[in-house]
Amino acid sequence: MNQPTKTISATDFKQLAQGQALPRVIDVRTPVEVSAQALAGSAHFPLQELNCAAVKSYLAEQGHDPAHPVYLLCASGQRATRAAEQLKGDLDCQLVVIEGGINALNSAGVAIEKGSSNVISLERQVRIAAGSLVVVGVVLGTVLNPWFYALAGFVGAGLVFAGVTDTCGMGMMLARMPWNNVSAQK
Repeated sequence: MNQPTKTISATDFKQLAQGQALPRVIDVRTPVEVSAQALAGSAHFPLQELNCAAVKSYLAEQGHDPAHPVYLLCASGQRATRAAEQLKGDLDCQLVVIEGGINALNSAGVAIEKGSSNVISLERQVRIAAGSLVVVGVVLGTVLNPWFYALAGFVGAGLVFAGVTDTCGMGMMLARMPWNNVSAQK
């Protein structure tokens, strides 16, 4: 059963979550992002390690009714959309992306559990890394050799590619870094 992925606004999700049963939510952020703040009752399956068989097994263990949707959560909605693309066709339930992710849930006043981690979100890490590489390329191109301008151009091309395809190679690499891994933090 291959249903199209739906979306739900943070305010609509808040109303839904205040109902009788807490909706089934899968959080696809990095382990460190989840340890910093999480939606109570959500299951954690990092996008960079997302395994459909593990999700199916988890849902079966939880006695999930396929007639009820599974909600996907990340920081802003982009990774949840990618997770939906990976999972659809393999799960026999409706997948619903929470628009704006945990950031929008925070803004809508949904109760979010705060942890002790102060890690920077993956999206901010990408912006910091990309901006730093551009600055380094421009400075080195000015001071040492004009060929270093190519670094800035390469990063710019990568950002354009990420925007067009909604796929960020730098984000995927950063998600695997030790500071984004809870086990490395312990």
